[in-house]
Amino acid sequence: MDRRERLIARARQGFRLAYGVEPTRFFAAPGRVNLIGEHVDYNDGFVLPCAIDRETIVAAGPPAPQIREKLFEAVALDMGEMASARDRFDLVAPIRPGENNWQNHVRGVVQALGRYGHRVRPMRIAIAGDVPIGAGLSSSAAFGVAVALACSDYSGLDLAPEMLAKVAQLAENDFVGCACGIMDQMASAASVADHALLLDCRSLDFMPVPIHQSLAITVIDTGIRRSLTESAFNQRRAECEAVARHFGVKALRDLDFGTLLRGEPDLDHTLFRRARHVVGELDRVEPVGVALAKGDTAVLAQVMREAHLSLAEDFDVSLPPIDRLAQMVAEALGDAGGVRLTGAGFGGCLVAVARDDAGAAIDEAIGRYNDEADLPARAEVFRPISGAAEIMVG
Repeated sequence: MDRRERLIARARQGFRLAYGVEPTRFFAAPGRVNLIGEHVDYNDGFVLPCAIDRETIVAAGPPAPQIREKLFEAVALDMGEMASARDRFDLVAPIRPGENNWQNHVRGVVQALGRYGHRVRPMRIAIAGDVPIGAGLSSSAAFGVAVALACSDYSGLDLAPEMLAKVAQLAENDFVGCACGIMDQMASAASVADHALLLDCRSLDFMPVPIHQSLAITVIDTGIRRSLTESAFNQRRAECEAVARHFGVKALRDLDFGTLLRGEPDLDHTLFRRARHVVGELDRVEPVGVALAKGDTAVLAQVMREAHLSLAEDFDVSLPPIDRLAQMVAEALGDAGGVRLTGAGFGGCLVAVARDDAGAAIDEAIGRYNDEADLPARAEVFRPISGAAEIMVG
């Protein structure tokens, strides 16, 4: 039994234990790793993530026949004891926030579908996943997109990937309280296997970019966890919006380096550094996309190092242990590949894109880091997979 089969079996068993019947349909949405374009999605910029072979699975089925109310019922199998990981709410009454985070992801998705004019049928779901939580691999986006897809298809809505992403983002912004952009949800909803996803976060136009067969994507979990709604993530977004207002542009995507540099004397230094990261990061997306397609690891090494330093020094979302680990892996790789912080930061993961024979060098660097680290890091190679879809289970 492979990874996905085990996950489906867990979702099926959880549904059966919670509701006493078998689920009728299964849906999946993957986590993602962002290869370049960090903290630019909510600045209307371009990003280059790819989906990874870690997913949220939703088992779905009809409501209990004896219940006449128009109820939506959910059980989250990764959120503690069964009694404390269940939720039910009325689809007719106004949907209010629940007592915890996972409930708000589910309730927020159903409410967001309603705000977009879509009616969700009464149903029951069980949710299981293997995307690491709090590691910067978008477990929340996978959760939201999987629930949105289940609601959409079970209710006969047949929504496009872009709409599923918008629904999951709206739920996270309004119900969960994280001012995230659209990148994570679009990567989860629209990715293509063996490709990265070049996404315009303003128009939501996207294009698959092939990842050269000689390259491997390694995610290095630092072991340092964070919660976006408790971190400075929302503050970073507010700072970027303040700079955009200062220069009279819609978003930092519309700000060029020359204008930023000329305006530096009139701008708070912290805000200048935030904008310098975003404007510089936007310029790094295209060369990384070209290097991915060509397998040009020397370019990846250079540009990803620049990206990490910018996140650490200008955007202040890294930490000293993460910087030390990134430096050690970069030195071990040389021109064989690049490494940088991925995700929102304040903890989480590094991503290395390198020749597929460079795994030993990465492992050796992590081993030396772990000899002195308070929290051990570990590496795992991920395969780029397709986005959210229904799973046909026999």
